[in-house]
Amino acid sequence: MTKATDLRAKTEDQLGEELGNLKREAFNLRFQAATSQLEKPSRVREVRRDIARIKTLQNERSRSSAK
Repeated sequence: MTKATDLRAKTEDQLGEELGNLKREAFNLRFQAATSQLEKPSRVREVRRDIARIKTLQNERSRSSAK
């Protein structure tokens, strides 16, 4: 699980890359869940929340730069 303070230290490019990795992981976790091969169900929730954290931070940055 990624903390918001760790994410704030990253650049916009790093956040985009991290978001892509998390989305790919979320897809793989959904695939594993559909085939009943999911070892750690709690990881799905963690990945979803990390994605939300990154999107929230990106939204905050875009709104602050628009002012």
